[in-house]
Amino acid sequence: MANQNSSIQLDRRGLLFVLSSPSGAGKSTLARKLLASDQYISLSVSATTRPPRTGEIDGKDYHFVDIDTFNTMVTNGEFLEWAEVFGHYYGTPKGPVEALLENGKDVLFDIDWQGTQQLFQEAGNDIVRVFILPPSIAELENRLRSRATDSNEVIKDRMSRAKSEIGHWDGYDYVLINDDIETCFEKITHILTAERLKRMRQKGLIGFARKLMEN
Repeated sequence: MANQNSSIQLDRRGLLFVLSSPSGAGKSTLARKLLASDQYISLSVSATTRPPRTGEIDGKDYHFVDIDTFNTMVTNGEFLEWAEVFGHYYGTPKGPVEALLENGKDVLFDIDWQGTQQLFQEAGNDIVRVFILPPSIAELENRLRSRATDSNEVIKDRMSRAKSEIGHWDGYDYVLINDDIETCFEKITHILTAERLKRMRQKGLIGFARKLMEN
């Protein structure tokens, strides 16, 4: 695939771009903005044992499977990462992701720190890890309450989980503070551009350089 920022076309390997954050820190909003603005990146489609929600499409939003099928996939080593979240299982199938990477397409992951660790163990050279922090704990709670979708008990549980997740910030390559969504998004696009240009991902660079030296 061509580098979109260059007039010279060089093949490159895609990358796995991970966005993680505690609930309410803006990760999902940032992910949606990235997918809407960048044709070279697509969202990883996970397999899950939870039932479909209204409007969700099998194969597009998730691959919906039963628990026996999911367990078989785990046993066969078919996942890059998998985890249990709020009583349901989620996992990233290897095959589709590897095909995208080979074709120079980047894959966006909206996963927690545990999934990120597993992904790094499976595909360390391909992964770029970005952690999003809120500007303050008070602001994080305000954002959760402003949704008006969760009970006080659920919010309390999410805040407790958030503080635990924040403790894993140092397991990421980049850490951003989301005090302004547009500024944070701009930084994410800069990170993605720089990572795409890394020498190890430029599959066509060796041949290009050899031709230059032969002339």
